[in-house]
Amino acid sequence: MNKRVEPEEVHTKGDELTRVYRRRWLTLLLFCAYSLSNAYQWIHLNIVFDVILANYNASLPSEPSQANLAIDWLSMVYMLAYALLILPAAWVLDRYGLRVTSICATSLNFIGALMKCFATDSNRFWLLFAGQTVCATAQSFILGIPAPLAAAWFGINELSTATALGVFGTQIGVAVGFVLPPLFISKGDGMQQQLLWMFIGGACVTGALFLLVLLFFCDRPPLPPSLGQLTVRRNSHNQEGETKTTGKMYAASLRRLLTCPAFVLLTISYGLNTGVYYALSTLLNPIVVPEFKKIEINSTSVDAIEQQVGWAGFTLIAAGVLGAVIYGIVLDRTRAFKLTTLSCYSLSLIGTALFTATLPLAQLWLVFVSMAVLGFFMTGYLPVGFEYAAEITYPENEGLSSGILNASAQPSFGLI
Repeated sequence: MNKRVEPEEVHTKGDELTRVYRRRWLTLLLFCAYSLSNAYQWIHLNIVFDVILANYNASLPSEPSQANLAIDWLSMVYMLAYALLILPAAWVLDRYGLRVTSICATSLNFIGALMKCFATDSNRFWLLFAGQTVCATAQSFILGIPAPLAAAWFGINELSTATALGVFGTQIGVAVGFVLPPLFISKGDGMQQQLLWMFIGGACVTGALFLLVLLFFCDRPPLPPSLGQLTVRRNSHNQEGETKTTGKMYAASLRRLLTCPAFVLLTISYGLNTGVYYALSTLLNPIVVPEFKKIEINSTSVDAIEQQVGWAGFTLIAAGVLGAVIYGIVLDRTRAFKLTTLSCYSLSLIGTALFTATLPLAQLWLVFVSMAVLGFFMTGYLPVGFEYAAEITYPENEGLSSGILNASAQPSFGLI
């Protein structure tokens, strides 16, 4: 498979072949916004674990370990849904394009958020879980979009930065999900009403984003942003009615990806790195709070610790956003994918060891330092992996390679 190359001349004077449109930033902003809202839906329940346990106690299993597992599944259902739906979602993206895929994502996200508004009663955990499952289905149409969107709208020298900014929305959504719920929801008589207002707010935001995507989100610009995309469009046009209406070429592309040694190695390493990140995000509260409960015995202190855990999760994501943007800029200028990957993995290993070794000390400042290190290198690598995959598998479909990378994290998360 060939690396992506771009001639210096991207258009001619009299007859424009390529053009970079200012509208690309609006398209990217819309994507970041709706991916943010979906990522928020992923984590906003598990970060207030004790509140969910108390509110839905009547409809949860009586065995404590089973009840805890049921709540953990509110987050893990995202991983399961993606593993099951990655190929259909990638096919929709390849067959129908960015606009249809985005409409599917935002409509499902809105429906799932709306279902939660009717699920605050203590006997309706099943409805809460159903709404979360619909939101998880929406995620399957979101995670593979950053690389194809960057390729469709941005010039060759902006690809890594645009991909990093595309992942940026998801990370900010997780950060907001870590911070906001613990600030506004606490155990007590008013927790059901607090949950209702949180769910209504989520439904309003996702509904507004669905309408905005419906009105303003475009599939691609009139002219391609690069000569590479011009070639892709011409090939797509030549194969219209052949490749687009059958699964033969799609299956052939999948086979080529899975038999490319470099891509297989990247998939395995990316899956391990991202699986650890998913596990840490999902289980941050159950991992950290028990260590502090050993020394903090009154409920007020425990509530304060849970808020601090939310801010630690925010630190994990904020550092990752910074890392993603910096890596994106560096890659656009250097194209040093392998060196960047090796440095990320090495420093992620150091951060994981630091977190593991210092957690029993029950020192909040050490937790925050560990989260910052892990976030910058582990979370910051997410967009790098997408662009590296697109680089070593060109001219294969970016949505399919990104989808496989995301799917590779699900088995790792399950093992962890």
